[in-house]
Amino acid sequence: MISSEIFIGGVRGLTQSDVWLPIPTGAYWFWLIPFVFGVIFSWRYRRDKVRLSNGLWFSLFFYSFLAMLAVTIFGTNNHPLIIVCGTIFIGFILFLAVLFFLQAFLLLWNAWIMWRHESHTLANMLTLILGIAILVLPFVASAVGNRVPQPVNTFMTIFPNLVILYVVFWFYNYLTMLVIYQFNRPRLRQDYIIVLGAGLLNGDEVSPLLAQRIMRGLKFYQKQQRRTGHPAVMIFSGGQGGDETVPEGQAMLDYAISQGLPAKAGWAETKSTTTLENMKFSKALIDQGQVKAPRTIFVTNNYHTFRAGMFAKQAGLTADGIGARTARFFLPDAIIREYIAIFMKHKWWHAAATVALLILSVAVVLLDLYNGQL
Repeated sequence: MISSEIFIGGVRGLTQSDVWLPIPTGAYWFWLIPFVFGVIFSWRYRRDKVRLSNGLWFSLFFYSFLAMLAVTIFGTNNHPLIIVCGTIFIGFILFLAVLFFLQAFLLLWNAWIMWRHESHTLANMLTLILGIAILVLPFVASAVGNRVPQPVNTFMTIFPNLVILYVVFWFYNYLTMLVIYQFNRPRLRQDYIIVLGAGLLNGDEVSPLLAQRIMRGLKFYQKQQRRTGHPAVMIFSGGQGGDETVPEGQAMLDYAISQGLPAKAGWAETKSTTTLENMKFSKALIDQGQVKAPRTIFVTNNYHTFRAGMFAKQAGLTADGIGARTARFFLPDAIIREYIAIFMKHKWWHAAATVALLILSVAVVLLDLYNGQL
């Protein structure tokens, strides 16, 4: 008589009916896949924390890790564990589905809050524009598609969707890296702490957003003094705008001193008008100092850290960033704005990719015409 007992997870005696999904022993070798992706991501991230393509490597690691975790959980044949994990997974997928279907309304809700709390500028209405576009464009596309020849309708379906997928792909990579960047934990042995300006109120008053940046940097400085005693200089970077009576850097320094920063531990950089100039001019001050191979960090708002890191790299400044907290209602619009700025920074590459997608769309339509499918 042939026994139906099998060997699962080191336990003999389980029958075929007890096993929900048999996992061959050799399948566990596939754990090498997330391991390799994780090593590649870690190596690339340590070399350059502000490369968007790092998001792709992290995603390959993360999703292959989840896949192998699922295989391993099934391999235990622990039915309660499988049920609990499966329930959590299905619940998470349903949550994402709800967010997807409600995204336009969530964006409009955020736009309404922004409208109540912020100025009515184009930069502060991005969630409003995006929400309306998501609601309206499908109806516009359907109406236009019914009034044009079938080949044109097919092209209008393929090309815009390819472009949207392309833009969303890079946005996902950006969002991934922005989140990962928030886990930067610089050592408490920094020589310089650069605080980036953000505009003044009434010509000479530090705004609440700017105050958050200053206090984030000051708290790091004070923590470093308590823990290691390592001396540091805070550089407050910002020039004088046309509607400002004092340079931002000076107003920021005065505010920090009023909050407990020793006067000798603060410098004001008062010429910069952009984030890139913040980095360049602050680096010039650092290079004039006496510290060899200085350790430097910069402080900005959390949504701005990744792009500011790109400017630090462009300026030749070796520095990681730490982020000050931002009001939650402000984040969606700010993150979209940051992504647009990063996307436009490489506009010619993206333009070339868009042309390639255009050619691909035309080729698909022509192929369908040739095969008589249109």
